[in-house]
Amino acid sequence: MVEAVSRKKISVTVNGVSYEKEVDVRMLLVDFIRRELQLKGTHTGCEQGVCGACTILMDGEAIRSCITLVVQADGCNVQTIEGMGSPNNLHYIQEAFQENHGLQCGFCTPGFVMSVFSFLDENPNPSDEEIREALSGNLCRCTGYQGIIKSVKCVARKMEEVGIVK
Repeated sequence: MVEAVSRKKISVTVNGVSYEKEVDVRMLLVDFIRRELQLKGTHTGCEQGVCGACTILMDGEAIRSCITLVVQADGCNVQTIEGMGSPNNLHYIQEAFQENHGLQCGFCTPGFVMSVFSFLDENPNPSDEEIREALSGNLCRCTGYQGIIKSVKCVARKMEEVGIVK
């Protein structure tokens, strides 16, 4: 006997665009973002919430979209890497990663950028140790992390220079 799939209508804003969709209540947020909305910048890595490749912002908080059900985003404001900037107008975090060799293959980069955005909102002037601790949930197999840490420090300096610090 085939079990009926339970569905629910949700309303979610992603990168400033409102969506009302009927979804399978078991669908993961990463699958909704990638399959339903065709936003491919959020990557699926470990599918266990360990690697950080799927990190997005939900109501301003960095979360793992591979372990979050899409129904949990009902009524929320979601931001993915596509909402951070564009190739011709990079977000200052993206610029810092580019300028400071904070990326190589790029697979982990969207998750790092989203995590850094959330982290610097809470701690605009972090030490190296605080940066390492905050980003310990994001894994990179290419960079060795030194360029990433340098990128975060660069972003923090730029934020202070332009007065983005709280």
